[in-house]
Amino acid sequence: MANLKDIKNRIKSVESTKKITRAMKMVAAAKVKKAENTVKASRPFTAELNNMFKKLLNSVGAYSTHTLKIKSAVDNYPELLKTRDVKTVGLLVITSNKGLAGAYNANIVRKTINKIEEYKSKRIDTKLFIIGQKGISSLKRKCIQLGSTIEKTYISLANKPSGEGAKLVVEDMAEYFVSKQIDKIEIITTRFKNMMSYFVEDWVVLPLKTPEELKEQLHDNIIDPLMEFEPDKHNILQKIVPMYITNIIYQALLEAQASELASRMTAMSAATSNAEKMIQTLSVEYNKSRQFAITQEIIEVVSGSNSQMQ
Repeated sequence: MANLKDIKNRIKSVESTKKITRAMKMVAAAKVKKAENTVKASRPFTAELNNMFKKLLNSVGAYSTHTLKIKSAVDNYPELLKTRDVKTVGLLVITSNKGLAGAYNANIVRKTINKIEEYKSKRIDTKLFIIGQKGISSLKRKCIQLGSTIEKTYISLANKPSGEGAKLVVEDMAEYFVSKQIDKIEIITTRFKNMMSYFVEDWVVLPLKTPEELKEQLHDNIIDPLMEFEPDKHNILQKIVPMYITNIIYQALLEAQASELASRMTAMSAATSNAEKMIQTLSVEYNKSRQFAITQEIIEVVSGSNSQMQ
C-alpha cells in the first residue's frame, strides 16, 4: 500500500491546484462576458462599414493620387487597392500572451503552419506579423524550417485590443504592401461563437475584390442613390481605406480576445472538475491505506498478546 504521508501530500497539492484553476475560471468568466458584449456590439458597425465601403468603391471608378498629400504608405490608397500577382503573402497571426487556454493557441499555430505549407507548395513566400507571445515562441523555430520569416511582433496588443494598436499594425503592413514586399494580406484569427466554441479562420484583407465582384455582392436589383463626394472622392477614399483596414484588424482582435477567454474558462472548468475527481480517488486510496495500517497494528497487538499468554 502507498505511504499515508505521500498520499496526504498529493491531496494537498491537488487541492492547491484546484484553488488556482477555480480562481482562473472565475476571472475568465468575468472577463469573457464583457468581451462577448464588446464583440457583439462591434459586429453591426463592422458589417455596415464593410457594406458602405464596397458601395463607395463601386461608385468611385478610377483611383488617383493627383489631389492627395501622401505622408505615409497607409495614405497611398490607390497602391493599397491595387491587385497584382501574388509572390509573397503577409500573414497577421493573432494569438495570446498567456497559456492555460486549452487548445486555443495550438489551433491557431496549426492553421498558420498549414497556410505556410499551402503557399509554399504554390511557390509563394510568406512573411509573418505575429500578435501574442505564444504565437511568437511557437512559430519562431517552425518558420525557419518552412522558410518563412517573422517580420514584426506585437506583445502588448494581445492583452488590450485597441483601435490605436490596430492602426499601428495597419501602418506596418501597409508599408510592406506599398513597397511590394508583400502582395497580399491575410489575418489568421478566431471568430467567437459562444462561451463554449469558436472557429479558427483566415480573413483576406488586401487585395480587395474587383469592381465586378463587388457589384455581385451589392444586390444588383437594388438601386442605390448616387453618391456625392466633398471635397472629392479621392480624399474621402484616402481616409476611408485606412479606416476600413484598421476596423477589420480591430474586429479580429476583439474576436480573438473573446475566444481566448472562453477557451480559458472552459479549460479551467475542466481542470477544476478533474482535480475534484482526483481528490476523491486519492481520498479513497488514503482511507484504504489508513484502514490497512490500523488492521495491521491490531493484528500485531493480538499476536503479541497471544504469544505472551503461551
